Amino acid sequence: MILRQMKARYLKALHVVGFFVGLSVAPSASATTKGLSQIVTPDLQGPGELSLSFQAQSEQIANPFELQAEMGLTKWAESAVFRGFKPDDWIFGTEFGLLTKEPWLLSTGFVNWSPHLNVDPQPFIEAGYYTEHHKFIAGATQVDYRHEAILGYAYDFNETWRVQVDWQSGSGNSSTVGFTWNITRDFQVNPAIYVTNDRPHEVLGYVVFTYTFRLWSGKKESSTISTK
Repeated sequence: MILRQMKARYLKALHVVGFFVGLSVAPSASATTKGLSQIVTPDLQGPGELSLSFQAQSEQIANPFELQAEMGLTKWAESAVFRGFKPDDWIFGTEFGLLTKEPWLLSTGFVNWSPHLNVDPQPFIEAGYYTEHHKFIAGATQVDYRHEAILGYAYDFNETWRVQVDWQSGSGNSSTVGFTWNITRDFQVNPAIYVTNDRPHEVLGYVVFTYTFRLWSGKKESSTISTK
C-alpha cells in the first residue's frame, strides 16, 4: 500500500540530513501492517476505511517513532499521509486502481511527496496476482532520475496469519522478511527485518501496529488477511 512506499520518501529525507542508511522501496514507505513490510501494494484500501498506524524501528531505517494514516476514498482511489518528527516532515501519496478485480490487479499513483522538504512525488505502477493464499507483486517506480524495480510476495495461511517478503532495487533500498498477525478484524501487528542493499549489508528491525476504522462501509467482508 501507499504507506509502505511513503517511508521510502522519508528515508531519502533522512539521507539528506545524514540519518539515512538504507531501505528498499525507493527507500520504503511507512509500512502499514496491512500491506507488505516495505512496498506499495496494488490492492486498495476499502472505501470508507481509515487506518491509523504507529511504527517503531531502527533509527537507521527512519526516525524511531512515526505515525501514518491511510484512507480508502472509493473502490479505485485511496490517499495516505505520513508524519515524521525528526526531521519534521509531512509526506503524501495517493493510489488509483486501474484493474481492481482479483486475481489480476493493476494500480498507479505517486508516493513520498514532501512539499515541506521540496521533494517531488515519486510515480509508480504495480501489477499483482492475488489468490486466496498466494499474492505476487511486481512493478517499477521512479526516484529522482532513476528507475527502480519492486517485487513482493505474501502467503496467507488464514485470516489471522501472513508471511511476506519484498525487495526494491537500488542504493538505499532493502530486502525484507516479516509477518502480519491480525489480532482482531481491525487491529494488526507487522514486525519485519530489513537487509540493506548497500554494502556492508545491515540488518535492521521494525514493528508497526495498525487499527482500522470503518467510517462509512463497515460491511466489507474479507476472505483473507487484509492486504493494504
